[in-house]
Parts: sequence; C-alpha cells; structure tokens
Amino acid sequence: MGSTRQNKVARLLQKELSNIFLNLTREYFQGKMLSVTVVRITQDFSEAKVYLSIFPDNNAEEILEQINLKNKLIRHKLSQTIKKQLRRTPDLQFYIDDSLEYAKKIEKLLDDKN
Repeated sequence: MGSTRQNKVARLLQKELSNIFLNLTREYFQGKMLSVTVVRITQDFSEAKVYLSIFPDNNAEEILEQINLKNKLIRHKLSQTIKKQLRRTPDLQFYIDDSLEYAKKIEKLLDDKN
C-alpha cells in the first residue's frame, strides 16, 4: 500500500506514461499495443517501477529491451509533462506485466480439473 501522495503520483505517472507510449508506439512499435498497467513508486519518489502490458506478446522481451534503450528519452518526455507537479522526475524501471498470462494459466488449470 502507499501513502495518499504516493498513490496520486503513481496515477499521474501512469497517465502521462500512457500518453508517451501512445506516441512512441506510432513511431517505433507499429502493430503493437503498449499499455501501462501499474506504476509503483518508492516512498522518496526517486524510483518508479512501471509495469507494461504488450499485445501481441510474441516478442515482448525484445520490445522491453527497446524500451529500456529509450529510457532516457522516455524520462525526458515525462519530465517535460510533469515538471509543474514534481520537483524531480523519478528513475524509471520497466517490467512486463504478466498478470493476464497468470490468470489464463489458473483458469486453464481450473477448467482441466472439471
């Protein structure tokens, strides 16, 4: 859980990163759909873990590598949009959100038992 301030900042980052990825998808990842599912930020607001859902997920690891290579660009674009709300832009760490795959796996296991 986090403080109210952490939750507000996380929602702000999620919204702004979603807009950034919408534009980046048009330029670099045509034919893919990227969405920011969760943002978790540390108590001191210095680091943010960003969980991404990538569809289709056949080469999600490769796309994650490309995103990590563009980390500075993404952070710069983010800092331009949130400079009025936050004093310092947090360092971004990107991860693939595999919660949908996990849910499908559990559902399949439950269906196989019946």
